[in-house]
Amino acid sequence: MEIQPETKKLLEQLKNKYDAIDQDLDTHLEGLLYGEPITYWDYIQTEALLNLQVQRTTFPDEMVFIMYHQINELLFKMILWEIQQVSHHHDLTAKFFSERLMRISRYFDMLTSSFNIMSEGMEVEQYLQFRNTLTPASGFQSAQYRKIEFASTDLINLIDARFRDSIDRNTPYEHALEHLYWQAAGKNFKTGKKSYLLSAFEEQYKNEFIAFTKEYNTINLYAKFKSLPKDVQEDPKLIASMRHYDYTVNVTWVMAHYNTATKYLNHGKEPEEATGGSDWAKYMLPKYQKRIFFPSVWTPQEIENWGQDV
Repeated sequence: MEIQPETKKLLEQLKNKYDAIDQDLDTHLEGLLYGEPITYWDYIQTEALLNLQVQRTTFPDEMVFIMYHQINELLFKMILWEIQQVSHHHDLTAKFFSERLMRISRYFDMLTSSFNIMSEGMEVEQYLQFRNTLTPASGFQSAQYRKIEFASTDLINLIDARFRDSIDRNTPYEHALEHLYWQAAGKNFKTGKKSYLLSAFEEQYKNEFIAFTKEYNTINLYAKFKSLPKDVQEDPKLIASMRHYDYTVNVTWVMAHYNTATKYLNHGKEPEEATGGSDWAKYMLPKYQKRIFFPSVWTPQEIENWGQDV
């Protein structure tokens, strides 16, 4: 059989590739003889993925709840993957930055619209019964979502507004983490005692969070933006992308979550506690927390009125 020029070129490229790592090309080619052709289900790991849903009750709508949150976590992983590309990019351009931000925003747009799956796709009566088996677990304990926040902005922008004046870049990370805005949702506001929701979350992830915030201290999305040349910072498309991402995450998505929680936990009576025991209404509403990833792309009036128009 005559070897075509295109095939010869590929073989030369493969030889160069394996020579660079001290590997024998013939060994790898022989391995191809015995390898099974890849299939969709092997590549996607379909069987493993579809066996991750384990109900704790017999209510059918609990399966909706489980799968919905697992899909959220997969989307969070996609978001972190995109952020990582920007944060670790050594020659960042406005085009690359804005394209990745819009990818992230589309993921959050999808997350926002997907709340209809729960708000319209689960019976309130079923939820109010199977939710008791979830206590004290809570979506509050999504480590990936917390990492998205850490990787998006300077840590000071995630500190409870009451403590921002007393915290700066010289503050130990462990002390700063004790004053993050979401700490208030896991503490008794009178005694300061941490709930099991928060203490279990920290026991699992605190060291990981400290390492992660150190890594992203100078390469988070906002830090990367501020390190760009002034003309790039003023690129209209990049500014629009940053505003869209910031508002989508910290207002639109949060309010979609809040409205869904209201339907299930505030059904004509006093609001019920979230499964983790948090004061979910004040914890979630943007107008109270004023979480803003990129303050410099907003006017003082927009910051003052943050979350007021929803």
